[in-house]
Amino acid sequence: MKDEDGNYRITGRIKDMIIRGGENISPKEVEDFLYKIPEIKDVQVVAVASPRYGEDVGAFIILKDGKELTHEDVRDFCKDHIARYKIPRYVFFISQFPMTGSGKIQKFRLRQLALEMCKAEEIEII
Repeated sequence: MKDEDGNYRITGRIKDMIIRGGENISPKEVEDFLYKIPEIKDVQVVAVASPRYGEDVGAFIILKDGKELTHEDVRDFCKDHIARYKIPRYVFFISQFPMTGSGKIQKFRLRQLALEMCKAEEIEII
């Protein structure tokens, strides 16, 4: 995150950082931006393997009850508001996040789920 002096601070866990073609992307920064979309109840952003960039941005979204949203809606909302390289290339709509027994979100399972969902849709990722 950028502070009042113009310096950047890394927030969140360093191992969750997405490195897309040499650009470091904080998942929390993208998540915080996506929460501005009124239809979104919850969101988690993870790295998804990319043949071109090494990693790309994937967003797992839980919608509010009765709301609808498309991949294109999410990308259109992001255009002209955040850097292009931070816009989620992959958008997955799910009903719940995989959790640990203590109630923490399992990001590693989301990364696995992204691979499985891309393969099921025949989207080339690696």
